Amino acid sequence: MDYKDSGVNIEEGYAAVGKYKAHAGRTKIPGILNGLGSFAGMFEVPAGMKNPVMVSGTDGVGTKLDIAFAMKKYDTVGIDCVAMSVNDILCTGAKPLYFLDYIACGSLDSNISADLVKGVADGCVESNCALLGGETAEMPGFYDVGKYDIAGFGVGITEKEDIVSGANLSDGDVLIGLSSSGVHSNGFSLVRKLVKDYETPFNGSTIGETLLEPTRIYVRPVLSILEKYRKAVHGMVHITGGGFYENIPRMFPLANDKRLSEGKKLLTARIAKDSWLIPPVFDELVRRGADKERMFNTYNMGIGFVLAVDSSKASDIIAAFTEFSASKDAGRCADMKAYKIGRVAQADGPIKSQSDAVLFE
Repeated sequence: MDYKDSGVNIEEGYAAVGKYKAHAGRTKIPGILNGLGSFAGMFEVPAGMKNPVMVSGTDGVGTKLDIAFAMKKYDTVGIDCVAMSVNDILCTGAKPLYFLDYIACGSLDSNISADLVKGVADGCVESNCALLGGETAEMPGFYDVGKYDIAGFGVGITEKEDIVSGANLSDGDVLIGLSSSGVHSNGFSLVRKLVKDYETPFNGSTIGETLLEPTRIYVRPVLSILEKYRKAVHGMVHITGGGFYENIPRMFPLANDKRLSEGKKLLTARIAKDSWLIPPVFDELVRRGADKERMFNTYNMGIGFVLAVDSSKASDIIAAFTEFSASKDAGRCADMKAYKIGRVAQADGPIKSQSDAVLFE
């Protein structure tokens, strides 16, 4: 008996790596010191930085993969994999530099794994970062045949003095919401309970294709804003699992620690109802049985990224986002909208849990 008899096809692995290299080549940027195939990827810290801070993030795609398997469409979930990490890195004000992926399966099909990596490369191109390396693990008997898992790890960089930490948040800051591309990559355990008929027509496409719309990557538009308005941006959050109630309060801790020591009231987010357009897919999930009252605890509801900015610069920043979305550099953010969705305000009473820090008005 040899390794192939046990279920691991080394030749298919070689074929997969050959296909990966072509996709990784599209992501080449200054700083890469070697290519795929080495034991480790090397990336040079950009020249001219005074006090660089490395920022890392890791995530996967979750059970959204199950819909991709059912529809035999594998490339878009690779974009999701990149988006989930680089959007998190972006919340600190850092620029993503490079990304590594991990793919695991029961029986390797190099065409399927290459489609997954194609999506990863697409996400890296959208983020202006390099696909520096990765790993493909074939584990027969551990994963079902035809099933794959994918996760990734991203690294970004910023000057220490430029970190967006939330420490400068203050009463009166304006909350700007950037539109999502749909459900993104969270809450799919519930989605899969509600939706079984992926080929059903929906909103000019099918419900399955709508659900597979990849997570929007906010790197390009947000970095363009930070180039001009960094001092006016006091906090940023990526609306992922847990929706508004879990994620928006993640920008407050440093500011509220400072306010506690100064004897001031804590800060909260006041969200203006009906201040943005909620994509039809969320109404469809409610129609199919999702608890309407809990949707903002689970999904992005049409807002994938939120910035808290100085009120004196809010209109200028929204206009700049609109201008960027119409530019040749917009990429998948070409139809992105920026909305004034609320404000930062002092709490009316004690904050006992994260949900107390987000109020809808």
